[in-house]
Amino acid sequence: MNASAGGLRIASLVPSITELLFALGLGPYVVARTGFCIHPAQGVASIPKVGGTKDVNLDKLRRLAPSHVIVNVDENRRETFEALREFVPEVLITHPQSAEDNRALLTQMTIAFDSVPGVAARCAQLGAELDAALLACRSQVWVPQRVLYLIWREPWMTVARDTYIARMLAQVGWQSWPELWGGESGAARYPQLQGDEAWLAQVDRVLLSSEPYRFEQQHLPLAQALCPQAKVELVDGELLSWYGPRAAQGLDYLRRLAGC
Repeated sequence: MNASAGGLRIASLVPSITELLFALGLGPYVVARTGFCIHPAQGVASIPKVGGTKDVNLDKLRRLAPSHVIVNVDENRRETFEALREFVPEVLITHPQSAEDNRALLTQMTIAFDSVPGVAARCAQLGAELDAALLACRSQVWVPQRVLYLIWREPWMTVARDTYIARMLAQVGWQSWPELWGGESGAARYPQLQGDEAWLAQVDRVLLSSEPYRFEQQHLPLAQALCPQAKVELVDGELLSWYGPRAAQGLDYLRRLAGC
């Protein structure tokens, strides 16, 4: 099927949404992506890149003449949203803030692309997988734990409690620290640490994410020094922060990490 068949030309500026589009059978219609849209590797290889999530090349994107551009409140800048509205017929704004919000995301995709055969059925299947994973989490009695989820170093950075990641962790009884809320958007959602906060000594578990900073084995002692009493481990950041097809997988992954 031709990428421009029926006039549908999709640009995704959100890595997890790019992967979702392919999972829904919309890959042939994707005409632009960011450099961070790396999954599925074979599928995206030939799709033009239009910069990063924060520095979109609007001129290049305009030349690709998308009918739809998909953006995200956390991933992309507000000025990008506004500029896109000047030349894109449909700008779809996404903002999942919990695993449950993937239901609304799937509904949004169904409504936007229901003219493409199979999209609605694939959305329904992903929705069923999500519901099953959520039910599995809720069927367990979890031991509450204080968790520090690190996404960056120099400086150390973590997640506020109203982020998608923190709410994913809450599905298995893990409460993210510090006790901060970041609001709908902005830097406050990903606070920096000084490294001498008193509550660090009370953390039960430190999770070192594989993205956006790629933590590796050599970083384990550094994190252990930060929280001497905690269990420190590397985790798959894509499974814990990407929406769409990874949502159910991420919940199952968390259940395994938590010992169930």
